[in-house]
Amino acid sequence: APYHFDRTLLSGPAVGGILTVMLSCLDFGNTLLGKYHFLMYTLACAIRPRMMMTLVEGGGEVDDDENPDNLEFAKVKVRVGQAVETVGQAGKPKRLTGFQTQETPVLLNVGDRVELATDEYEPLTTVLEGLVILRKKKKKNTST
Repeated sequence: APYHFDRTLLSGPAVGGILTVMLSCLDFGNTLLGKYHFLMYTLACAIRPRMMMTLVEGGGEVDDDENPDNLEFAKVKVRVGQAVETVGQAGKPKRLTGFQTQETPVLLNVGDRVELATDEYEPLTTVLEGLVILRKKKKKNTST
């Protein structure tokens, strides 16, 4: 699919690959079934799996602000379910319906959306798709 990041960004090379095959199908016998069969390779530009993999910033240490480039893969519990449109709804409505709790890395279907199932981490991006960098939440000190 030529869409990326929760259907908000359209990939130009992916659309170009799909349009190349569609236009070559206008004369199917002489192009794809003839000597220009290699035009099918242009579809490879449009192939991209939808997934979510999590990286923890600082290697999981809370006080590791000196080296933010230290990223490590982490298995984090996430909810994967059908996306629900929440634009214009009051309060904090649920963004998923019919979700399942899984551990990262996860593969996503066409209409799926992901949200974190734990409050231990906070994402550094707004769209939870692809490689997502997480930061451990600092514990609040309630003693005053």
